[in-house]
Amino acid sequence: MQAGEQGSPGVSKWDIRKKIWDYMEEKNLADFPRPVHHRIPNFKGAAHASARLPALQVFQSAKTIKVNPDAPQKNARFLTLEARKTLLVPTPRLRTGLFNKIVPPPGATKDTLRKCATSQGVKDYSVPVGLDAKVQIDLVVVGSVAVSEKGYRIGKGEGFADMEYAMMVSMGAIREDTVVITAVHDCQVVDIPEKLLGDHDLTVDCILTPTRVIETGCKSPKPQGILWHKISHEMLDKIPILKNLRYREQERGKDTTLKDDQPAVSTPGKPGRAAQKTRLENTGLQNETGPTQARPGEGSSSDQSGNPDEPTTVYVGNIPQGTRVTELKEALRKCGATPTRLTWQGAQHRAFLSYISKPAAELALKALQGLSLGGHALRIELARNQHNRMASRP
Repeated sequence: MQAGEQGSPGVSKWDIRKKIWDYMEEKNLADFPRPVHHRIPNFKGAAHASARLPALQVFQSAKTIKVNPDAPQKNARFLTLEARKTLLVPTPRLRTGLFNKIVPPPGATKDTLRKCATSQGVKDYSVPVGLDAKVQIDLVVVGSVAVSEKGYRIGKGEGFADMEYAMMVSMGAIREDTVVITAVHDCQVVDIPEKLLGDHDLTVDCILTPTRVIETGCKSPKPQGILWHKISHEMLDKIPILKNLRYREQERGKDTTLKDDQPAVSTPGKPGRAAQKTRLENTGLQNETGPTQARPGEGSSSDQSGNPDEPTTVYVGNIPQGTRVTELKEALRKCGATPTRLTWQGAQHRAFLSYISKPAAELALKALQGLSLGGHALRIELARNQHNRMASRP
């Protein structure tokens, strides 16, 4: 794969991710941990790419730097500590807060600082940073799966870097001119169609590779804050700090209506939102698990009314061994059939897709017919009790 390689007109984020992951494994450009699929890939030369940081004026003038916890950013974390700057690292999957501040022991040697920069060191030498800490971040260093010379970035698909940035905006930790840098292998610098960018996607100002420094001059706006209309109540439960930020924004008079609370919108002569193509804007943090849904042939009392406005579940079977939930989610997005909730049961080779109404489920069924993953045709149908009721409708 050559830098700047043009993708096909119908290319998706998932297509780009997979192409880079496959290429890095095939050409042995990846470093531990492997395989790099579904990760921010560690790559051979990662330390050399990050070694370009100290020469940058923005690094030299920065006092507080936020660096992601991924393996390829280990040297960036070490260089930040070595320069005696404040290093902030996001908490794993944002479960226990937003940041940890790395505090090396007094008189730390270079070897100790290198330990502090490892994933274990981040656990052993860190203290949590609360929302009231009045942090001001001067530089952000993130990982990427792919990035373009225009500054468009694609992560591994879970959206944590995008969410972290939006949360930093919400808490007043960054300014509009805060620089965002990513360090990648040269093969990860590719063309990314602008149409793939959402308003939640983080762009970058500078790219470091083992061979060059790329100033992107990106003019696309970065996230302006948390997009509450793309966040569910379940996500709020998984990331407790979001609840605190939401309360603070409510106190400031901002609209914090969640995705689950959005009113249905209908147009004269057309079905309402429930019956339209149920495209869920991707935050990367959509549900991977949820309450167990009815299996085919089983049902719950809430499903017995036959009301077309009732939530309806679609069964997906024959999912091949080793498939990740992110692969199914990407396939659903490409078909325009993203559910309001996805219950993943990969060990049983199945999943359940919840839609907000029966018409929405019917549209999804049509869109998903013939869908396959890994060369396996998927079995897609309504949960059997719902299928029987739908068949009996006049």
